[in-house]
Amino acid sequence: MLENLVSTHGMAISGAILLIAYIFIASEKIQKSVVALAGAAVTLLLGLLPFHGHYDSVRGEYIRSVFDYIEFDVLFLLIGMMIIVHIASRSGVFNWMATALLKLTGGRPKLVLFMLALFTAVASAFLDNVTTIVLVMPVTFVIAKEFDTDPVPFLITEVLASNIGGTATLIGDPPNIIIGAKAGLSFMDFVFELSGIVALIFLVSVGILIFMFRKSLNASPEKMAQIANLDNTKTINDKNLMIRSMITLFLVILGFVTHDITGVPAYVFAVAGAAFLLLFEDPKGIYRDVEWLTIFFFTGLFIIIGGFEANGGISFLADKLIDLTGGSLNAATMLILWGSGILSGIVDNIPYTATMAPLIAQVQHTITYTGGGHHPLWWALSLGACLGGNLTIIGAAANVIVSETSTVHGHPVSFMRFMKYGALVTFISLAMSSVYLYVRYLH
Repeated sequence: MLENLVSTHGMAISGAILLIAYIFIASEKIQKSVVALAGAAVTLLLGLLPFHGHYDSVRGEYIRSVFDYIEFDVLFLLIGMMIIVHIASRSGVFNWMATALLKLTGGRPKLVLFMLALFTAVASAFLDNVTTIVLVMPVTFVIAKEFDTDPVPFLITEVLASNIGGTATLIGDPPNIIIGAKAGLSFMDFVFELSGIVALIFLVSVGILIFMFRKSLNASPEKMAQIANLDNTKTINDKNLMIRSMITLFLVILGFVTHDITGVPAYVFAVAGAAFLLLFEDPKGIYRDVEWLTIFFFTGLFIIIGGFEANGGISFLADKLIDLTGGSLNAATMLILWGSGILSGIVDNIPYTATMAPLIAQVQHTITYTGGGHHPLWWALSLGACLGGNLTIIGAAANVIVSETSTVHGHPVSFMRFMKYGALVTFISLAMSSVYLYVRYLH
């Protein structure tokens, strides 16, 4: 009876599981990795995904197993980079970089804010946003104390810059990792297509934020001198670790860059780099600090969405998107860009992207693109999902961490205060992205 119900109403049942999971993830009543694993368990228990792949002679096609829907390259890339960044951060090298940048400003508040934002954006292109924010926040609180000013303008600017900077590369933001795996896009594909527009968005957004925060960015000559003369000689905790981890990180990124030449997937370089650094560490201690909740969240989510895809849900949505846009490439690109930007500010951009990626994989074959480069729908999804995380304080994990940490330090950031700046930056970012996509692909 259950088998007949699933075969008849599989799309509706799997769609309901996905929708309920979304609701619980958005409400944050239950930790999201638990929600994802629970949804995955229900999907498998109901038989919405087969445990073993097999060839169906009646349908004349190969039926994929549950393991075929789990993007293991995404998981291994995340785990590898988490290990590398955690080990490198123990040397103090990232704090050294931030402090060195501050010394270059001469202690001028507006320039300090710009340099902190620049450091955060560039670091977020190569490290995950959460790691970057965690590294830069302690320096920010020290600077704000030296200036005797509210740290919130600095924190808001940094977290908005981190979400913008993370858009530029394959490894900068989890949505890009998902998109890269599904679309077959390399590290350099993201750099070539997105780094230019991301740099422009960063400059415009930070310029506007500096103007909006200008009344908070004043300091006496004495305060500026203190910042300019910060002691950076004791920031490095372990020189050998710093050298080892920086060389490894450089070689891993070099591997990403040369993917088109070597053909070696990005996750292989990440895992190799992590394995090398672990030779000199206590593995148990390092493994404990890997964000396993994120890894389990991804795994459960891939299974839930796989159940929806296997039962025709993604094909159904793809047909609806084509009907809604009339098969127009221009309309579909703008709909995905702005829809992704708005929805990613309301719901977590990771499950949203994981749902949309297989949808676009089907739609791109129907909405034809005859220009050069990869299909613009992928870039619309990347720009919308990553930049949309700036819309609200719950739009990205880094936003939540900044809010919680700032509150602990006695400087709460309310939902509306964040949105006052985040919504403006998001609108500007999406407007500039629209112009870029139109000029680059659609005109």
